[in-house]
Amino acid sequence: MKMNIINLITNFVNLFYPKLCVVCGEPLLETENYFCLECFLKLPKTNYHRSLENKASDRFAGKILLEKACAYLYYNKGGIGQALIAEIKYRGNRDFGEWIGAFMAAELADNRFFDGIDYLVPVPLHRSKERKRGFNQAEKIACGIAQATGIPLNTDNVFRKKANTTQTKKGLYERWENTRNLFEINNPDVFAGKHILIVDDVLTTGSTLEAVAQSLLKSPGIRISILTLAIA
Repeated sequence: MKMNIINLITNFVNLFYPKLCVVCGEPLLETENYFCLECFLKLPKTNYHRSLENKASDRFAGKILLEKACAYLYYNKGGIGQALIAEIKYRGNRDFGEWIGAFMAAELADNRFFDGIDYLVPVPLHRSKERKRGFNQAEKIACGIAQATGIPLNTDNVFRKKANTTQTKKGLYERWENTRNLFEINNPDVFAGKHILIVDDVLTTGSTLEAVAQSLLKSPGIRISILTLAIA
């Protein structure tokens, strides 16, 4: 009886406030979650996890030694990848951030991408920016990955020392200069001899992720990999 009442209330709410596809805005069917079937089938997957050499790993070639690097989707301006990032980052959809992290992880796990990973480390936001936004989008994605894989999430051993200016519209050198020495590690011994997966929302030039990785290298014997939801 109680379940029937809950179903009636849910159906009533959905009638007037239907769940919408995060990409196209069309109402979702009862069996659909966040995506309509049409947009789901159009997800611009990179399949980078199938190869150690890909365009994500190329961004760090000659800069920092990585075990592997992967981006799940292509971030095309005006495309699905951009819409998904905007849903998390600018529309504040935290639940979707965790859901897409778990969704991505489930597919990558089939190819053993997470084998040997000891900790997930989302790229930190500065405290002032996180307070303003209310959450860290990279951390939400990493939370979903942790739920799907069981890999521990570590959010307190690496921190951003200052609130740097936005990377938007900066050139390659300016981005590197803007992120140089931006991150610090609290206790290098925590990650000593461990394999760390750095998680972020979008890979552009890679300067921010490189800066995080450089801070991690203070841990002896550390191995580093990178995963982002999208690549621009």
